[in-house]
Amino acid sequence: MILVTGGAGFIGSHLVDKLLDRGEEVICVDDLNDFYDPAIKRANIQGHLDFGSYTLVESDIRDTDRLTELFARYDIRKIVHLAARAGVRPSLEQPFLYEDVNIKGTMNLLELARSAKVEQFVFASSSSVYGANEKVPFSEEDRIDRTVSPYAATKYAGELMCHTYHHLYGIPTTCLRFFTVYGPRQRPEMAIHKFTRLLYEGNAIPMYGDGSTARDYTYIDDIIAGVLASLDRPFPFEIFNLGESVTVSLRSLIDTLEQVSGRKPKIEQRPLQPGDVTITYADVSKARLILDYAPSTSVKSGLALFLEWFEKTRC
Repeated sequence: MILVTGGAGFIGSHLVDKLLDRGEEVICVDDLNDFYDPAIKRANIQGHLDFGSYTLVESDIRDTDRLTELFARYDIRKIVHLAARAGVRPSLEQPFLYEDVNIKGTMNLLELARSAKVEQFVFASSSSVYGANEKVPFSEEDRIDRTVSPYAATKYAGELMCHTYHHLYGIPTTCLRFFTVYGPRQRPEMAIHKFTRLLYEGNAIPMYGDGSTARDYTYIDDIIAGVLASLDRPFPFEIFNLGESVTVSLRSLIDTLEQVSGRKPKIEQRPLQPGDVTITYADVSKARLILDYAPSTSVKSGLALFLEWFEKTRC
């Protein structure tokens, strides 16, 4: 049985889709909080409720008693820990909340993994741990102790605790550093979803800086393929970048969105925001070699798929 925390969210619900399709028993732990409209998350998991092999547990990962009861009731063999307070900018406004959820919640799960002697622990980290790294592309071997946001710091702390629990208790652990994931069900405050909504509403798209900041935008299907590969190949302890390994500037992203949508965007120039970095760029050679990870969705193709979903749902 596989426990997926944050299984009603963007990445989590896509992962659960695939796990159920291949016959896995899945427990989804999600508190369905109001970081964004909980109705969106309930829509994400609507199809999962039809599976007898699926169990939804509405719980906060900080609720130690509830999680302990869950582990006592079910034979959980693997954990994919996706649940977290997400986003760089909100973490500047609520650093204590991010510390509490992302670090305490991860500690709760690692303690339970130790007690239950789980077979594998997969932790969702983030490209934000690289901070303002000037060496590109970012490699798993790079120094990452200079984060620039509370969110990034909590993800780095999560990686450190994962390694500590592996070292002390032998828990097979894989940390996955996701690079700017997008696609259907993307959270509404994330750039591509936000820009699309503003474009269709006829409102201005905010462009922070001069448009030269760049991100390694990674389509959800490519990310999920990497997560599944890591689940199928347990390691004592490993860290992998999961990205597209292509950088796209903010200006180019907006231009591509215009091409794919056929709509002319209005641009509102704004200053760079605290906590933002100028570039993210994944070196995925390790994941290619060890996980057979092969991202293949261009930003133009991925945006077309996202727009198709957006026009149907208008989420």
